[in-house]
Amino acid sequence: MQIVRPRAGFTLIELLAVIAIVAVLIALLLPAVQQAREAARRANCKSNLRQMGLAVFNYESVAGRLPPGMSLAGTGNTVTWNGGWSAQARILPFLDQGPLFQKANFGLNKEDAANSRVISLNVPVFICPSENQTQVSTHDYGNSGVISYAWCMGDWFIWGGFHGPQNRSAFGPNRSRRLGEFTDGLSQTLIAAEVKTYQPTLICDGQQLQNIQDPNNVPGPMADPDTVAPEYLGGCRLYLLGHTEWSDGNAHATGFTTAWPPNFHTPSAAAGNADVNLQSNNEEDGGPTFGAITAGSHHTDGVHAMLGDGSIRFVSNNVNSLIWRSLGTVAGSEPVAGNAF
Repeated sequence: MQIVRPRAGFTLIELLAVIAIVAVLIALLLPAVQQAREAARRANCKSNLRQMGLAVFNYESVAGRLPPGMSLAGTGNTVTWNGGWSAQARILPFLDQGPLFQKANFGLNKEDAANSRVISLNVPVFICPSENQTQVSTHDYGNSGVISYAWCMGDWFIWGGFHGPQNRSAFGPNRSRRLGEFTDGLSQTLIAAEVKTYQPTLICDGQQLQNIQDPNNVPGPMADPDTVAPEYLGGCRLYLLGHTEWSDGNAHATGFTTAWPPNFHTPSAAAGNADVNLQSNNEEDGGPTFGAITAGSHHTDGVHAMLGDGSIRFVSNNVNSLIWRSLGTVAGSEPVAGNAF
C-alpha cells in the first residue's frame, strides 16, 4: 500500500511574514525609484530650458537683438494695437517648430480666430516634465497651450507705458535688447527661469497698487508682502490662469519678476490660501505695470534658471534675496560672485 504524504507548503504565519518583508522592501525602494524619476525629470527640464536658450540666442544672432516680450502701439498709456505675441512664439523656428510658426499670423492679434489652432497646442519643449498641470487651458477667446519657462521681465516694475521708463530686466514690451546692454555681465544676468502653470494671479484691472507706483522706488526683496502690497489680501480680481498661454506676451502669462525669490510664499485668502502672483494693469491695457510674478517649480528646493551666457543653474529657494534681485538687472552694477547662487 502506497503511503500518501502531505504536500509541503507555507503556513499562514509564514505567508504573512513574506508579505510583510516584501512590503518593507517596496517601502524602502519606492523613495529611491521616485528620486531616480525626479532626477530624470530634472535633467529633461534642464534640457528644455537649454534648448530655449539656444533658440533665443540664435534669434539674437539673426536679428541682432533679443525678441520683444510683446509688441504694442499707442500713445501714453493708451494702446491702439496689440499683437499679443510672446517672445516664446517668436523663437519657434529655432526650436524645430517651423511649421507651427508658419501657421501663425503675426500680423493679427494672437487671439484672432485665424490663430486659434496654433495657440491651442501644447509645445513639449515649453513644459517641464515635473509640472503636474499640463492640460490645455480654456479662456474667453478659446484654448491655449501652457508654459513652464518664463522670461525675466522686471523686479516690481514691468512697463512704464509708451515713452515711459523701461524696466531693468532682459525682456519687456516693445523692448528688443542687445546683449551689449548686459553690462553687469552675461553670466550675472537672468534671462529665464521656471514658473508653475495655472498660477493664481491677482490682477488689479485699471488701478495701481496702493504702495507701489514709483519705478525707482520699489519694495526690497525681503519686505513683507502684505505690508508693501495689501492687494495680496484682496481687492483685485483673482485670475486662475497665470502661465497658461505660451503665445501671450503679458508678464503674467510668459514672464516672471524678481520681486520675491523662487517659490516665495504669498498665500492669499482670495485663492484659498494658495500662493498667488500680483499684477497691476496688464501691459496690453496700457500700463504702467507693476507686479510680483514669482519663479517657481515642482522640484524640491528651487528652480532652474538660465543666465545671459546660456548657462543653466539650479537656484535654491534660499538664495539671498538681494542676489536674486541683482541677477534680474542687466545694468545695475551690483557685484555678484559666481558662487553666491
